[in-house]
Amino acid sequence: MTAGANSKTNPGHFFEDFTVGRVFNHATPRTVSDGDIALYTALYGGRFVVQSSAAYPAQPVDDLLAFHIAFGKTVPDVSLNAVANLGYAEGIFGQPVYAGDTITTTSEVIGIKENSNGKTGVVYVRSVAVNQRGETIIDYKRWVMVNKRDAKSPAPDPVLPVLKDVVPVAELIVPAKTDLSAYDTTLAGSSDLWGAYQIGERIDHVDGSTVEEAEHMMATRLYQNTAKVHFNQFTQSQGRFGKRLVYGGHVISIARALSFNGLANAYRIAAINAGSHANPIFAGDTVFAWSEVLDKAECAGRPDVGALRIRTVATKDHPPADFPLKDDDGKYLPHVVLDLDYWVLMPR
Repeated sequence: MTAGANSKTNPGHFFEDFTVGRVFNHATPRTVSDGDIALYTALYGGRFVVQSSAAYPAQPVDDLLAFHIAFGKTVPDVSLNAVANLGYAEGIFGQPVYAGDTITTTSEVIGIKENSNGKTGVVYVRSVAVNQRGETIIDYKRWVMVNKRDAKSPAPDPVLPVLKDVVPVAELIVPAKTDLSAYDTTLAGSSDLWGAYQIGERIDHVDGSTVEEAEHMMATRLYQNTAKVHFNQFTQSQGRFGKRLVYGGHVISIARALSFNGLANAYRIAAINAGSHANPIFAGDTVFAWSEVLDKAECAGRPDVGALRIRTVATKDHPPADFPLKDDDGKYLPHVVLDLDYWVLMPR
């Protein structure tokens, strides 16, 4: 190979390349099409009526489809050399996305900390995605474990961002275009509206969904997520697990689709308060989910809509009849793969 043969390729950023305050204007804006919406439905089978039926005015795409596309834009700059995506906080969903909208994302590094092994570090970023009019569609923070280029390079001074535990209800955005005046609970699949849920209530979503190799690969391509841990079996066969990791967002979408059975009228995700990918998941694992109502609140100026704060826990190969979560030492049990705290909007 001649000198400089790889000078035009993108090797991705390693931990040493991140500094607090650095801004990435991510490449390749993505225009959402009806084909994307159909493929997303085929992958997860979500049945929430507002996203499924044009009978509801200004039918938006699934909120998580918009989130995953926005997330995918960040990968070549933020997490191409990631070991794992670790968690989320302060995620506020703004304007809904519709077929024909174009999503562009930027990210700013807000924190860094080298791990004790000296081989990896954690990078915190704030990512903001906008549509073609410059309107924010999602503003969120995440942290990701990234490989170092050289384990001998000195550790930077750690900077840890201060993150809110919960997005305040006053910051939740209820889209003005969403008209629920004709909301039909029979067609939506459940008569349980906002008032039917009680704080502390737990819901076993009953059903399970097995992760297929082809589907998780197709999903990650749909989002243009190029993280090596999801795609390159040649490399991953030599790693800690010996196989590719399933993108954590794929698990979020599976859990969200499963949650329809018990939360059918939770038509919109308004915010992500916190999220943790507790353990890795692989093709062949079967995902189950349960949810707990953590809080509920009225939405100012919208007597037709209320907010529920939900915690959804996804497990692998372990139906959640006893709602397992952590051991006596406070560590996640090995079958727990997702612990997601979020606000949803629901008709009243």
